[in-house]
Amino acid sequence: MSAVIDTRKLRKVYRVGAEDVVALDGVSVRVRSGESVAVMGPSGSGKSTFMNLIGCLDQPTSGAYFLEGQDVSHLHGDKLAEVRSRKIGFVFQGFNLLSRSSAAENVELPLTYSGVPHEERRERAASALKAVGLGHRMNHLPSELSGGQQQRVAIARALVNDPAVILADEPTGNLDSHSSEEIMRLFLRLNDERGMTIVIVTHEHDIANWTARIVTFLDGHVVDDRPSAQVAAARGSA
Repeated sequence: MSAVIDTRKLRKVYRVGAEDVVALDGVSVRVRSGESVAVMGPSGSGKSTFMNLIGCLDQPTSGAYFLEGQDVSHLHGDKLAEVRSRKIGFVFQGFNLLSRSSAAENVELPLTYSGVPHEERRERAASALKAVGLGHRMNHLPSELSGGQQQRVAIARALVNDPAVILADEPTGNLDSHSSEEIMRLFLRLNDERGMTIVIVTHEHDIANWTARIVTFLDGHVVDDRPSAQVAAARGSA
């Protein structure tokens, strides 16, 4: 399969006071279409910087990043934002839902920014909410939903633009163990049934083991990249 994400010797250096801090140092990672990948590492390992770069939220100091074959390494401003809105679906630990908007209105947001007509927005939002098992909760406010349901709304919002990849940053960090398992089963189903490419940043090994592959960072380098030892068992119980 073709690579959705292809980083080549990515390097990111931040200026902190009088010092240069190397956050990433020559990172090359390929993620094929339809893969599920976990990115792990301790605090300061470079995993969050990597997430920001592949999510087109930041630019590398050097190296190249190809997203679906397009070199986006040197894009900035509106051009980078356009690529981000069309090709990346984000899921965050804190859900990031608008408290006074319904589930459907929250899911419609990316389509609103893209200028999609109202009727089409509502249809696509309804379809995305049905895909995550919340077709019956379209008109509920976030405060009327459980934490797990709020995260499902966030996943529906990430899906609604049919992105090339879903990037999930600690998506179960605010959830209890039962809700965490439900969310990971949902990611698994989206990966299996819809062929969604999913990259999850997590510090939890039990969450990482739901994916097919685990990439481990340390001190700005990839120190391990291997299939998940437990993915077969996880899929068998799904």
